Amino acid sequence: MLKQGFEIYKATRKKNDQLFNRYFMRVLAGYAVAIVSKTPATPNQITILNLGLFAAAAALFVALPTYTGGLIAVGLLEFSYLFDCVDGMLARHKKLASKSGHLFDFFTDEVKALLLVGSLGLRLYRTGGYGLDLTEWSGERFLLATIAGVFVLASATSLTNFVRRPELSGKEQSVEAYYETVGTNAPKSLVRRVAGLGFTFLRFLNHYPSHIYLFALAGRLDAFFFVYIAINLLYLGQGWLGLLVRFGVRDGRA
Repeated sequence: MLKQGFEIYKATRKKNDQLFNRYFMRVLAGYAVAIVSKTPATPNQITILNLGLFAAAAALFVALPTYTGGLIAVGLLEFSYLFDCVDGMLARHKKLASKSGHLFDFFTDEVKALLLVGSLGLRLYRTGGYGLDLTEWSGERFLLATIAGVFVLASATSLTNFVRRPELSGKEQSVEAYYETVGTNAPKSLVRRVAGLGFTFLRFLNHYPSHIYLFALAGRLDAFFFVYIAINLLYLGQGWLGLLVRFGVRDGRA
């Protein structure tokens, strides 16, 4: 079983993955896939399980507004994320990958992002914490921040769906593109490498399973709340800038 799990991990890893995934979570997921693949469970059923566990973690953020409660909620969130890795790896392992399955997985990721911001905001509404000006905020300010944060996340996911449309991009993605595994990359120039490091860092900040546990251990989920919203706001601004240039300057067709 140990050898099989590691072989599954090597065969189903994704290209350009987060370090947290590559060296930790997908290793564990490989062993989980070795077990799950022997059952009738489908990748989509694993995706639903993952969403259910995440919803339970979000509820715990609100229901257990203590330091220990935050650690318990983050622990369940990370356990949920294990299955978020399992579903795609299981699909690749059993040759069940499909566009509809990928889109369903992406849809649940959108729901989880909104649940995360909403639940953390409600938690901070109950407990208070440090705000954007690094002073103690009361519950009402966090309630307004939660509304703003949910709006930012919803707008960011809508933007992603829009720019990925084949009518806009001019090309249809294949199933293999949705589930691409590890491969070799062509050499890059120094400028592209530096830019790539910057984007990698931003992707790391946006990939909350990689670091939310550090904020929980430090007792600073309020800091994570604002960092996560800020990264998505930056993405939203960059995306809208591109759309304004394209539709406001270059493309005048309606």
